[in-house]
Amino acid sequence: MADIVRDDDVIEVSEPPRFAFGERVIARSVVRNDGTYNGKDIGELLVNKGDIGYVVSINTYLQQFYIYAVDFIESGHRVGMRAKELCTLDNLPDEVLAQLGEKATALAALGSGKPDQGATP
Repeated sequence: MADIVRDDDVIEVSEPPRFAFGERVIARSVVRNDGTYNGKDIGELLVNKGDIGYVVSINTYLQQFYIYAVDFIESGHRVGMRAKELCTLDNLPDEVLAQLGEKATALAALGSGKPDQGATP
Protein backbone atom coordinates (compact mmCIF):
# COMPACT_ATOMS: atom_id res chain seq x y z
CA MET A 1 0.00 0.00 0.00
CA ALA A 2 2.89 2.38 0.61
CA ASP A 3 3.67 2.48 -3.12
CA ILE A 4 0.34 4.09 -4.02
CA VAL A 5 0.78 7.72 -5.02
CA ARG A 6 -2.27 9.86 -4.38
CA ASP A 7 -2.81 13.50 -5.23
CA ASP A 8 -5.26 14.07 -2.38
CA ASP A 9 -3.46 17.22 -1.31
CA VAL A 10 -4.11 18.89 -4.70
CA ILE A 11 -7.12 21.23 -4.74
CA GLU A 12 -7.78 21.90 -8.43
CA VAL A 13 -10.94 23.90 -7.81
CA SER A 14 -8.92 26.69 -6.16
CA GLU A 15 -7.88 27.64 -9.71
CA PRO A 16 -10.03 28.19 -12.82
CA PRO A 17 -10.75 25.11 -14.95
CA ARG A 18 -7.92 24.19 -17.33
CA PHE A 19 -10.31 23.59 -20.24
CA ALA A 20 -13.36 25.52 -21.50
CA PHE A 21 -16.73 24.45 -22.87
CA GLY A 22 -16.43 23.37 -26.50
CA GLU A 23 -12.65 23.08 -26.33
CA ARG A 24 -11.13 20.37 -28.51
CA VAL A 25 -9.05 17.97 -26.42
CA ILE A 26 -7.12 14.75 -26.94
CA ALA A 27 -6.97 11.82 -24.53
CA ARG A 28 -3.54 11.28 -22.98
CA SER A 29 -4.42 7.83 -21.68
CA VAL A 30 -6.67 4.84 -22.22
CA VAL A 31 -9.93 4.92 -20.24
CA ARG A 32 -11.80 1.76 -19.32
CA ASN A 33 -15.21 1.45 -17.69
CA ASP A 34 -14.86 1.44 -13.92
CA GLY A 35 -18.51 0.49 -13.55
CA THR A 36 -19.93 3.99 -13.83
CA TYR A 37 -20.63 3.87 -17.59
CA ASN A 38 -24.02 2.26 -18.23
CA GLY A 39 -24.36 -0.34 -20.95
CA LYS A 40 -20.71 -1.39 -20.97
CA ASP A 41 -18.96 -4.12 -18.99
CA ILE A 42 -16.45 -3.23 -16.31
CA GLY A 43 -13.03 -3.01 -17.91
CA GLU A 44 -14.42 -2.40 -21.39
CA LEU A 45 -12.50 0.18 -23.42
CA LEU A 46 -14.21 3.57 -23.65
CA VAL A 47 -11.44 5.89 -24.87
CA ASN A 48 -8.14 5.19 -26.62
CA LYS A 49 -5.04 7.28 -26.12
CA GLY A 50 -5.14 9.90 -28.90
CA ASP A 51 -8.94 10.02 -29.27
CA ILE A 52 -10.24 13.53 -29.92
CA GLY A 53 -13.26 14.97 -28.17
CA TYR A 54 -14.96 18.17 -27.05
CA VAL A 55 -15.55 19.41 -23.50
CA VAL A 56 -19.33 19.54 -23.03
CA SER A 57 -19.57 20.00 -19.27
CA ILE A 58 -17.39 20.92 -16.31
CA ASN A 59 -18.22 19.67 -12.83
CA THR A 60 -16.36 19.02 -9.61
CA TYR A 61 -15.70 15.91 -7.56
CA LEU A 62 -15.27 15.97 -3.77
CA GLN A 63 -14.93 19.77 -3.94
CA GLN A 64 -11.36 19.06 -5.00
CA PHE A 65 -11.09 18.08 -8.67
CA TYR A 66 -12.59 19.29 -11.94
CA ILE A 67 -14.25 16.56 -13.95
CA TYR A 68 -14.59 17.37 -17.65
CA ALA A 69 -17.37 15.58 -19.53
CA VAL A 70 -15.80 14.96 -22.92
CA ASP A 71 -17.83 13.90 -25.92
CA PHE A 72 -15.72 11.60 -28.10
CA ILE A 73 -17.45 11.87 -31.47
CA GLU A 74 -15.82 8.88 -33.16
CA SER A 75 -16.72 6.36 -30.46
CA GLY A 76 -19.92 8.08 -29.37
CA HIS A 77 -18.88 7.95 -25.71
CA ARG A 78 -19.26 10.82 -23.26
CA VAL A 79 -16.75 10.25 -20.50
CA GLY A 80 -15.83 12.16 -17.34
CA MET A 81 -12.09 12.82 -17.25
CA ARG A 82 -9.58 14.64 -15.09
CA ALA A 83 -7.35 17.39 -16.52
CA LYS A 84 -4.26 15.19 -16.21
CA GLU A 85 -5.89 12.74 -18.66
CA LEU A 86 -6.41 15.41 -21.35
CA CYS A 87 -4.43 17.79 -23.53
CA THR A 88 -5.84 20.77 -25.41
CA LEU A 89 -5.73 21.00 -29.18
CA ASP A 90 -7.19 24.50 -29.36
CA ASN A 91 -5.01 26.47 -26.94
CA LEU A 92 -1.48 25.17 -27.33
CA PRO A 93 1.24 27.56 -26.10
CA ASP A 94 3.07 29.54 -28.78
CA GLU A 95 6.38 27.78 -28.04
CA VAL A 96 4.75 24.39 -28.68
CA LEU A 97 3.24 25.61 -31.96
CA ALA A 98 6.65 26.98 -32.98
CA GLN A 99 8.26 23.58 -32.34
CA LEU A 100 5.57 21.86 -34.41
CA GLY A 101 6.21 24.14 -37.37
CA GLU A 102 4.16 23.08 -40.42
CA LYS A 103 2.63 20.19 -38.46
CA ALA A 104 0.67 22.79 -36.47
CA THR A 105 -1.54 23.35 -39.55
CA ALA A 106 -2.42 19.66 -39.69
CA LEU A 107 -3.04 19.65 -35.94
CA ALA A 108 -5.50 22.53 -36.30
CA ALA A 109 -7.63 20.41 -38.63
CA LEU A 110 -7.65 17.30 -36.40
CA GLY A 111 -11.14 16.58 -35.12
CA SER A 112 -12.48 19.87 -36.46
CA GLY A 113 -14.32 18.44 -39.45
CA LYS A 114 -12.17 20.59 -41.73
CA PRO A 115 -9.99 18.90 -44.36
CA ASP A 116 -6.26 18.96 -43.72
CA GLN A 117 -5.02 21.83 -45.88
CA GLY A 118 -1.49 20.41 -46.10
CA ALA A 119 -2.54 16.94 -47.20
CA THR A 120 -2.58 15.76 -50.78
CA PRO A 121 -5.14 13.16 -51.92
